[in-house]
This record gives sequence, structure tokens and C-alpha cells, in this order.
Amino acid sequence: MLRPYYQILVPEAGCDEAGRGCLAGPVVAAAVMLPADFHHPLLNDSKQLSPADRQQLAPLIREQALAWAVASCSPAEIDQINILQASLLAMHRAVDQLPLRPELLLIDGNRFKPYPFVQHICVVKGDSIYASIAAASVLAKTHRDTLMEELALQHPHYGWERNMGYPTPEHKEALLQWGPTPWHRTSFKGVRL
Repeated sequence: MLRPYYQILVPEAGCDEAGRGCLAGPVVAAAVMLPADFHHPLLNDSKQLSPADRQQLAPLIREQALAWAVASCSPAEIDQINILQASLLAMHRAVDQLPLRPELLLIDGNRFKPYPFVQHICVVKGDSIYASIAAASVLAKTHRDTLMEELALQHPHYGWERNMGYPTPEHKEALLQWGPTPWHRTSFKGVRL
């Protein structure tokens, strides 16, 4: 069972991102502040959930969270500052947009750039340990998947509605045949011509 909080006396937000390993599309991050008693039996690391489970959870999280926000970094920004820095920047942008001010950030992973005047703790595999990080992973993933499905209508050759921009054989084959779109990350090995 996921832990409901790290420290109950301090308002905390869980942060996670989606799309780091993709060849196309933005990297998306979410920050979520949950009530201490929030519990849902489905909630887990978004990668462990089916698309249907994620779609069921996302509106419940948005409805019941004390505060939540989603933000992104574009492929151009990723190419300019690299994917790690873009992931951290997207997390900062999500925290910037929270209507409540957290005093502690629970970060999924082992790297973070300190956010001004807010303490943080990095938690490896945090999205399978803390509810707020799991909730952030669900919001980031569902937001990004919806965006990639919309972009797939404009760029139908790459199968983004199925692969979400990840380097599947179908996506790599389409890149060879059609070349990159403006949504591709040209600094990535699988995209560079």
C-alpha cells in the first residue's frame, strides 16, 4: 500500500514526469498535494496501470487533491538544455502553478534542482511508494498521452496514438521514411539524421 505522506505536519507535494524516453513530444511534469487521508485502491505508479485505470484515476485525483498542476517543456527546450534539465524545469513549472504553497517536495527519482525556499527529498521509485508521487505520475502521463493522441491526428505516420512518441519499431520506421516533425527531439540519437 502506498504511503499517504512523508511528514504529516508539513504541506507536501509529490512530483513526477512523463515522456523522458520519447523521441517526440514534450516532457510533462505534475505536482500534486493530496489530503492526508486520500486513498484509492487503484493508485500506483502510472507505468503499472492500464490506460483505462489511469483515465479513471485522473479526474478523481484532480477533484480530491488539495492542489495540482501540470506543466511541460517543449521538444525545442529539450534539445537546448537536455532531457534531464528539461524534466527538472517542467517539475519546477508545475510547482510554480500550484495554488497552495508546499513546504516539502517529494521528487520521483534521484536528481532534482532545488526549488527556491522549499525543501525536497528525492525518492527512487517514489511513484510506487508515496501516494502524492503516484498521483503526479498519473496526471503527467494522462495529460501527455492525450496530447500525443491529438498530435497523432496532425502527424498520422508515426503511430503516436499507440506509442506516445516512444521509440517503437513502427515509430523508428516512420522516421526513416518520413523524417522528423517539429515535435521530434532532434538532439536524440534515434531522431538525428
